[in-house]
Amino acid sequence: MKRRLLVWLSICLLVVALPVAAQDATSIRYFTFSAAPDHLEDLDTIIAAFEEANPGINVEVETAPFADYFTLLQAGVASGDAPDVFELNYESFVTYAANGALLDLSGMVSADAPFYPRALEAFQYEGKQMALPATFSTVLLFYNSDLFDQAGLDYPTPDWTWEDAVAAATTIRAQGEDTWGLFSPVQFWEFYKKAAQNGECQFFNDEMTESTINSAACVSTLEAIVNFQTSDIMPTAAELSGVSDSELFLSGKLGMLVTGIWMFGAFQDAPFAWDVQIEPMINQHAHHFFANGVAVSATTQQPEAAVAWAEFMASSETAANVRVESAWELPALNQPEYFEAYLQETPPANRAAVFMALESPVTPPVIERQNEMQDAVNALLTQVVDGELTAQEALDQAKAKLDALIQ
Repeated sequence: MKRRLLVWLSICLLVVALPVAAQDATSIRYFTFSAAPDHLEDLDTIIAAFEEANPGINVEVETAPFADYFTLLQAGVASGDAPDVFELNYESFVTYAANGALLDLSGMVSADAPFYPRALEAFQYEGKQMALPATFSTVLLFYNSDLFDQAGLDYPTPDWTWEDAVAAATTIRAQGEDTWGLFSPVQFWEFYKKAAQNGECQFFNDEMTESTINSAACVSTLEAIVNFQTSDIMPTAAELSGVSDSELFLSGKLGMLVTGIWMFGAFQDAPFAWDVQIEPMINQHAHHFFANGVAVSATTQQPEAAVAWAEFMASSETAANVRVESAWELPALNQPEYFEAYLQETPPANRAAVFMALESPVTPPVIERQNEMQDAVNALLTQVVDGELTAQEALDQAKAKLDALIQ
């Protein structure tokens, strides 16, 4: 009887204790597009490490595909039901920061968090740290070593200009009717980057009160990249016949391709030797810096817990190692030891170019009406490629459109 009584007393005490424990636990919602479907287990590993280090905080994960993600996020923000912490790509960051949707993290993040300074700056708005950089990707010059060997060409070097690249592409093109020298898309993303390589072309003035996209430097930059196609070293859309640029490269019929480091895995088993190099320059080096960050909602009821998770996800050794080992993008951290194994993997042999590119990063011009700007510029660039407008005419129209968007 005494034993049975003790058991019942224990059960009663446990029942009474449960609500207290539940009240002490803090749950935060984390919304992500990059984890699903391939990296949910990797995310679970990071969460488990965080919850072990922060036993009073539970992280609840919500995911959506990128195509739906921002529609759902905006709906949550508008309804007052935003997740506590959420992922933002750099291109969307300014819109959310400008609309007051993000918590100011200035002074709330550890001073010794090992971010690349430029990556940290990318997620500042009006002098305030409004999100933390979690990952980065960049774009390099991929090249088919076998085609270079067949053409008797030296491989690309870090001091190449685009004139060097065009000369090599012309020689490779001469190897066969179905062999192409270069593919570098004519679109918004490539245009703003090559504008930065020019060094004298900017989309807006420093005060962001007027577009300068129709300057002489911008016109000459656009003419140069359209010339890749009109000089017959790069296939047109019709000549591709539905084949993607990456498929063309994998077929062994493309000498050089400008694309992102996220293609390393896709090209892993290519039936030819290939490598990468930093991009050629016009007047100076400039490389894409694509970044995803983690932000905290301005309306979170758990700011300390939310910031702790955001910082852990963005800068902890656990998160960095999981990302590198699983090829889930690269952490934006200035910690060379985290990347030792990554640098040893091949192909490509010259993975050091990934980090060389970080010496000359350029982020896209960003305004609140970002998607409208990108769509307008892309439509006009297409008209130049199709011969419907000159570069000057297209960029004059682009200036008018961009001026209207920033008013």
